[in-house]
Amino acid sequence: QVQLVESGGGLVQAGGSLRLSCAASGSIAMINDMGWYRQAPGTQRELVAAITSGGSTKYADSVKGRFTISRDNAKNTVYLQMNILKPEDTAVYYCNADVETYSGGVYYSRISWGQGTQVTVSS
Repeated sequence: QVQLVESGGGLVQAGGSLRLSCAASGSIAMINDMGWYRQAPGTQRELVAAITSGGSTKYADSVKGRFTISRDNAKNTVYLQMNILKPEDTAVYYCNADVETYSGGVYYSRISWGQGTQVTVSS
């Protein structure tokens, strides 16, 4: 079983910064893509940023130049550095990982989600 635990959310003023972390634990053989999504009230969950195991990244247009995703493969952890935060960045942020586990001679791949962390940006 795999768990993703996020931390680092909170309340910040517009123009400020926050750093989110998400650590994966459990019987992990390998983690492929990792990412951050967000969901504001009344909206659909949307991709914020993603990173491959090799370090290639992609971002939503709304956060390009302000947010940076990174990962530490040795710690099974993904980070999201958020700078120049805006009120429209307010949402619950979820981390996501494509995790491979190994059991009985077989590799299994599944998408795991964290529980979410609230980010609130005041104007």
